[in-house]
Order: sequence, then C-alpha cells, then structure tokens
Amino acid sequence: MTASLPLPCIAIAGPTASGKTAAALALAAVLQQRGLAAEIISVDSALVYRGMDIGTAKPTPAELAAVPHHLIDILEPTQSYSAAEFVRDTERLVAEIRARGAVPLLVGGTMLYFKALFEGLDEMPPAAPEVRAQLDAQAADIGWPAMHAELAKVDPEAAARLAPGDSQRIQRALEVWRVSGRPLSSFHTAKDPSAPRFDATLFSLEPTDRAWLHARIAQRFEQMLEQGLVEEVRALRARPELHLDLPSMRCVGYRQVWEELDWQERGSKPALNLHLVREKGIAATRQLAKRQITWLRGMRERQTIDCQAPDAIAQLVMAAWGVVQARLPR
Repeated sequence: MTASLPLPCIAIAGPTASGKTAAALALAAVLQQRGLAAEIISVDSALVYRGMDIGTAKPTPAELAAVPHHLIDILEPTQSYSAAEFVRDTERLVAEIRARGAVPLLVGGTMLYFKALFEGLDEMPPAAPEVRAQLDAQAADIGWPAMHAELAKVDPEAAARLAPGDSQRIQRALEVWRVSGRPLSSFHTAKDPSAPRFDATLFSLEPTDRAWLHARIAQRFEQMLEQGLVEEVRALRARPELHLDLPSMRCVGYRQVWEELDWQERGSKPALNLHLVREKGIAATRQLAKRQITWLRGMRERQTIDCQAPDAIAQLVMAAWGVVQARLPR
C-alpha cells in the first residue's frame, strides 16, 4: 500500500507494568488485519542487553516472532548505550521501516529516550575523569544519598528523577554541573518547543490509582522470581567482567538481587533472604514507576489512556488506528 504521506510513527509509553507490550502487540495485530505491517522499536534502556531476560520482562520468543522487534539484545552487559545513540538508531530504523511500507511502533518506558527523540539533546560536556574521581572520593566519605541531596540543591529537576542510590546517574549529573555550571536538566530542553523535532503520536498508559499499579508491580516481580530471576542474576554475577557499577547491573531488580547475593556470600548464609529480595525489588520498581510518571507529565503532547480501564488496550488501538487511517490515501 502506498500512502500519500509517510506512514505515522506511533509511540506507546507508560510506567512499568502498565501494559505497553500487550497494547503494542494488539495494535500490530489490528494493523495486520487491515493490510498494514508493523515493526516495534524498543524504547527501553534494559532490553538492549543480552542475557538479561527475566528481570527486564523481555518479550517472549513468541512475541518477538509475531512482530519484528528492534533494539533488543544488541549489546553485552559490559557495554553502555546513550540517549544520543538511541536517537541515532531510532531515526534510522523509522526511515527503514517506513521504506518497507510498515508502521513504526515505539514502545517502552525509558522516558529520557522519548524526550531526547521528541525534543532533542544539546551536546553535553564529555566525561571528566578528574571530576569523577573527586565525586567518587566525596561519595565514599558521605555516601550517595548525601550526594543526591547535593544534586537537589543545584539541579532539583534531575534529582527528582533519580533514586538516592543511583550513583552512576547522580555522578554524571554532578559532573555536568561542576564542568559546565549548568544543570543536567538544562541539556534536556527542546531547541524549539513549538516545533517538535520528531514526527510521532504519543499515547501514554497511565493509572488513575497508584495502588492498582503497585499491585501489578508486586505481582510481576513475584512472577520474575518464580521464573528464575535469582538464578539469572547469579549467572551474571559469576561473570568476572560484570560488576555493580555498570549501567546494565543497575537495572531495577538486578541490583537488588545482586546486593542480597553479596550479603549472603559475606555472611556465609546458606540461603538467600527472598523476603528482602522481594521487598527491595518491589520498592525499587515502585520508585522507577513514580519517576516514569513524572517524566510523562512533562510531555504535553501525549494522549493519555487509563491503563487500568478494562478496555484500555481497545481504546489505544482505536485511537492509534485513527491516526494511521488519516495518513492513508483516500
């Protein structure tokens, strides 16, 4: 099918456990029924890593086979992936998908990636090893929660989006401040807010009741434990090249399990404290969801759908199909 306009790009965002994957697969199925192919581009900073399947809620082999997926399993956990790299890869992929006559679906919960794509990022200062060493020494003295408090004084917007224990991102935000004199959040602003830099329609799955989302988060984390999350982290932890300072190992769930395995080993305990693993993992995931919702509320052009509504997926599919249909030749 040839369209008079480029096929639209549909973006589906939302906090963790809000149903993004199910919505994307349902939309892809409806598009297929109407003679249009769809391909999914993952907007998730954890799904890029190979060997991290359970804790990232990676799509199943059947789901991956049902619709072509991109930006999943593209890196080893030793590597890093920036927002700038995501934008570069996504712009290329969207052009390729459209050239194949398919509809690109951007699906995920890494809000910095969405913001970078829609609004652009200024070129940030390069890494400054001396400043990082100073920050590491300071953190060793006062701890990362205190460093987070320092960040809140100079860049409250960035601090609000980071957990007090997120040492890597706190370090980078403070590094940018000390090198440039500008808060990190100032680099995440649009060049021209009246003219979005990327052509996409953003749908956001958001709960009206946080308790509903919290229950979903707890249920999903319990399922991850049943599926073997602890064993998955054990295997990663056994790899000598991996450590907790890597971006991959700071993913929610993985860090909490790794730390408890450390405690078990140091204390020579025969069994892992699964109660603490569960408690810390669920708490960290709730904090992630809160930050994701904060990011989403700053995206004014989004179309919000109540993810806890019984017909949430149907609402999204209908609205997205309307956007696609408007671009088809009459």
